[in-house]
Amino acid sequence: MVVITVSGPPGSGKSTVAKRIADLLGLRFVSAGQLFREMAQSKGIDVVGLNKQAEQDFSIDREVDARSILEAEKGNVVIEGHLTGWVVRDAELKVYLNAPLDVRAKRIAERESINIDKAIKETVQRETSEKERFKKIYGFNLDLLSNFDLVINTSLYDLQDLLDVVISAILKSKPIKGVVVQ
Repeated sequence: MVVITVSGPPGSGKSTVAKRIADLLGLRFVSAGQLFREMAQSKGIDVVGLNKQAEQDFSIDREVDARSILEAEKGNVVIEGHLTGWVVRDAELKVYLNAPLDVRAKRIAERESINIDKAIKETVQRETSEKERFKKIYGFNLDLLSNFDLVINTSLYDLQDLLDVVISAILKSKPIKGVVVQ
């Protein structure tokens, strides 16, 4: 049974890397961030709005994190999400991806078809909200990364180089029977 977490702030590349790792290793892919976005959409608000609600209603984050833990218990999965490296305790490899704010905001602006100023503003608001909220809910300090096995600044590498580093770390941490990296 293999469980890999890929965490990091918005726009760090965690979804892209996690999806490709899952594909390359023939593992399931689960996105905590996608679940959060779906919750926002079902409530008719954006992610910033749901973050504001979650500041008062901790059950929103707990629901997302509980699902991540359940998916980890099923095994053979790459779980992507801001908190997965903290809440999924028994992963074979915990990866944390980051990049400078301007790089992350540019990625978010392109992904969501918004201007860069709006992306920066929303990203800063979201990160501030999440840092405070996760500290209140779980006691996590998102600036402390000592529980991660691998921490990478994604602005320094292209996607293939990132994949090579992460795949190498995965295979060294736990050889996976029958895995042929494509």
